[in-house]
Amino acid sequence: MALRIRCALLAVALVATALVAADQPPRHLKFVNGHWTAWDPPASFPEGARVHIVERGDTFWALAAKNLGNPYLWPQLWEKNQYVLDAHWIYPGDPLVIGVDVAPVAPMESAGLGTGEEGETEEVAGIETAVVSAEPATDAAASGARLRTLPAGGAKSVPVPLSAEDDIYCSGFIGAADEAFAYSITGSEYEVLSPELVNVAGEIEGIYGTVDTVKVQLTTGDIVYLDGGRQGGLSPGMVLTAVEPGARIVHPHSGDTFGRQYNYRGRVRVVSVTNEAGIGEVVQSCLGMQVGTRLRPFVPEPVPLARRTPLRAVNDPTTPEALAGSPIILSSPSRLVTLGQDHVVFIDKGEDDDVLPGDLFTIYRANRETRPPVVLGELAVLSVQRNSAVAKILESRYPIFVGDRLERK
Repeated sequence: MALRIRCALLAVALVATALVAADQPPRHLKFVNGHWTAWDPPASFPEGARVHIVERGDTFWALAAKNLGNPYLWPQLWEKNQYVLDAHWIYPGDPLVIGVDVAPVAPMESAGLGTGEEGETEEVAGIETAVVSAEPATDAAASGARLRTLPAGGAKSVPVPLSAEDDIYCSGFIGAADEAFAYSITGSEYEVLSPELVNVAGEIEGIYGTVDTVKVQLTTGDIVYLDGGRQGGLSPGMVLTAVEPGARIVHPHSGDTFGRQYNYRGRVRVVSVTNEAGIGEVVQSCLGMQVGTRLRPFVPEPVPLARRTPLRAVNDPTTPEALAGSPIILSSPSRLVTLGQDHVVFIDKGEDDDVLPGDLFTIYRANRETRPPVVLGELAVLSVQRNSAVAKILESRYPIFVGDRLERK
């Protein structure tokens, strides 16, 4: 009997391990404009947009290589086509904006933060279910993002987005070591798809969840179970951010514990609720989420805009005195050792220090005594908390490390 249980556990471990890396396609396709797709392609496009109709074999990676000259720029294409909720899955017949021939800039005062229409609900046998619902719009071009005019002749330059939405919604934040979360994922449909093992192993759990789980990393389209329910404040159509608590962050200069890093794993939309629990669907996935992942209400954040100016001249750096007490780089979502252009990082200043989305900072490294600081690059603030912020490195001359200092541009 012990041998049979051991063999069964090994078999499930192998299946679960194989499925961790498998990104399952959305299961509910619909017939739109003569083709099958999981998404809701727009009916029209901005004037001057260059639109590509997806063909079999197309990927964002290949389209970026062909149209932008660099496959690593594929997030720029994804950002232009926000109706595609998972970049891994595009369908023959889907229209994709790959560029613009004419790109007029709307006056900044006319921009406003869009909001989606609130969904209708119906209740049957004590279960409240969403009929129609939409997430709040987060289009950077119409977001009302804060624009900070930069010095050194930047007033005539064109304001541009400082990142893609993914850099905000798939990053995270630095919070208190014991941050509280109102909800969590308590289970998924994949936990009951191996009935033979339920009879053998019961509720035995390991690092990959219960032994009868056939998929561990939950991605777009998967159905999950939520705690809280109507009594806890859940309602159909509500969107939640999936958060994974990470390691404690030690300040690289003081040595004190600064807080804990929390990583975003994606979003879950509540589709039905009872008094005590709810059912949700994963509608956006970063690296996947698991049973036990914490949840908090989703707050849309616009991609900030700014007028870019040249990097600080290397022969005219700031003084060591000006960097005393300045912000520093604390960490990165992936806890990378060496950082550079396009990497997302956390810094140790936030709203309490008048740091706001759209702020630009020059990155410095302290030099030897009597020598000026070295200009390493530049970063932009994307999202802020009370005493920390998420930023993106826009340009780097040399490798950048945790502990490097910042000066507002």
